[in-house]
Amino acid sequence: MKLLLLSLGLALVSSQAQEIVDPVTSNFDLSKISGDWYSIYLASDNKEKIEENGSMRFFVERIYVLEHSSLYFKLHTIVNGECSEVPFVCDSTGKDGECSSDYNGHIVAHILETDYVGYLIYHAENCNNEGKSQIMALYGREPDVSPSVKAKFLEYCRAHGIAQENILDLTKINRCLQARDNALV
Repeated sequence: MKLLLLSLGLALVSSQAQEIVDPVTSNFDLSKISGDWYSIYLASDNKEKIEENGSMRFFVERIYVLEHSSLYFKLHTIVNGECSEVPFVCDSTGKDGECSSDYNGHIVAHILETDYVGYLIYHAENCNNEGKSQIMALYGREPDVSPSVKAKFLEYCRAHGIAQENILDLTKINRCLQARDNALV
């Protein structure tokens, strides 16, 4: 009887371990990224863009997939100490997981990796009259993600030439969580 219970327990643990979703790096199903997200890390090879009052310092609340695979981001930023909502649409380029928009110049963004249920890593290139810069973001379905996902993001940053000191841990700052869905503090 004890052996039967032990076998049952191990089977349950094994089945839970198999529920971990493999990362997806191509052939993205954009409908699966729709929903609530939290900004975890933000990085750039031009740190000024993501620091306080930077033109690319945004905190995600939700992503919606629109017609023709365009993405609508419900973002927040801090203006004069107050969280403000920023709607942002990124139109599909026709390439897998890639979209573009005209904001602070021209932006081309693409999903690098996601598991749909826990995290999403994306990379964007911003070109304007100041030159070209890269922005990378790590989003989670919860307010934080595992250390292994964070390590994966850091590795992507290194691969794209973004220095460690240009990576911001947004879980340690005001990222407008109180503004989500117009929640009251």
